[in-house]
Amino acid sequence: MKSRDIVVATHGHCFDGMASAALFTRLLRELRSGEPLAFRYRSCGYGPGMSMIPPAWLDGDENAILDFRYTPTEKLTWYFDHHVTGFGSAEERDTAISGAAEALGTPVRPARADLGAGPRVFFDATYGSCTRLIADVSRDRYGLDPAPVGELVRWAEIIDTAGFPTAEAAVSREDPVMQLASVVEQHGDAPFLASIVPRLIERPVGEVARDEDVQERWRPLARTQQTYVERIGRGAKVVGRVVMVDLSDAPLQAVGKFVTYAMFKECVYSVTLSRQKQHYKLSVGYNPWCGQPRDRDIAAICKRYGGGGHPVVGAASFPLTALEQARKAAAEVVEELSGRGA
Repeated sequence: MKSRDIVVATHGHCFDGMASAALFTRLLRELRSGEPLAFRYRSCGYGPGMSMIPPAWLDGDENAILDFRYTPTEKLTWYFDHHVTGFGSAEERDTAISGAAEALGTPVRPARADLGAGPRVFFDATYGSCTRLIADVSRDRYGLDPAPVGELVRWAEIIDTAGFPTAEAAVSREDPVMQLASVVEQHGDAPFLASIVPRLIERPVGEVARDEDVQERWRPLARTQQTYVERIGRGAKVVGRVVMVDLSDAPLQAVGKFVTYAMFKECVYSVTLSRQKQHYKLSVGYNPWCGQPRDRDIAAICKRYGGGGHPVVGAASFPLTALEQARKAAAEVVEELSGRGA
C-alpha cells in the first residue's frame, strides 16, 4: 500500500514549532492508525517578502500549517495557531473558520470523524503555545491522552510564554531541554525536524535532549554564549525604558533572546536588530520580570513592518540589502516604546 504523504509546515528554528510538529504527528498517527504515513517537515520562517507559506509547498495528500501564518488555499487540510497575527485580517479569519469542517466552537465530532470533509482550523490567540493548543484539541476533539507528551507540552508553554521565575533562569542553559531549545533555534531546519520529531513522540523531551547528536550541536553553541553576551554589552543602548541592541555588524552564532533582560533588569522593552544568514531581523519584546505593566501591543507594532507575533513579543524581517531601512524601523520602534513616540 502506498504511504499517505503528509506535509507538516511548522514555525522553524523555534521550540514551539518543533514541539507542535511532534504533537500533530502523534495526532495524525492516531487518526490514521492502520494506514502507512510518510511525513515531510517544512521549517518555515518570516523572511523578507514571505508573509505566508507558498501554496506550492503544500503538495501532500494532507497538508498542515502549525504555529505560523495562515495560507488561504484549498490544499490546506489542518491549521493550528495561537498568534494574534495568524490571519491577515479579521475577514480572512472568519472566512477560514466558517468554511472549516471543524473549528474551535463547533460541535465536537467523534474521534473517528471523516477526515476528508474539509480543513480543520483551530485558532486561539489566548493560548501561550501552539503545542498546548494541539494537545487540548487532541484530547477534547479526538480523545487522545496528552499525558505521554506532557513534559514536552509543559516546556513548550514555559519557553514560548517566557514563564521562567527570573530572567537569569530564562538565560540559563544548565537544563538539557534548554540546550535543545538553543539547538533548534540554530539548527531547526527540515532534516533536523525529521530526525527529532519521532523521538519526541516516543521518549521524554529531557531524555531526547541528552542524545549525542543534540549535544554535539549544543557544545559549539555553549562556547559562543559568552561572545554573544559580550556583543550585547557592546551593542546595547538604553533609551528611557527601552534597551536597544544593534547586532547588525555580523551574523549571530548563538541566540539568547532573554539576555538583555538579565543584563538590563529595569528595562520594560527590548529592541534588537540582528543579522541572520539571509536577512536582518528586528526583534521586539516586553520584559516580564521588570515589575511594570505592558502598555504597547508589540504584535501590532511589528505588523506595520510586515511582521507579527504576540502582544508581548514580535519580529519583522528586512533584506540584507536594506540595512538602513531596518535601522530606521528599529529607531522608530524604540521611539514609540520609550514613550516619546505615538
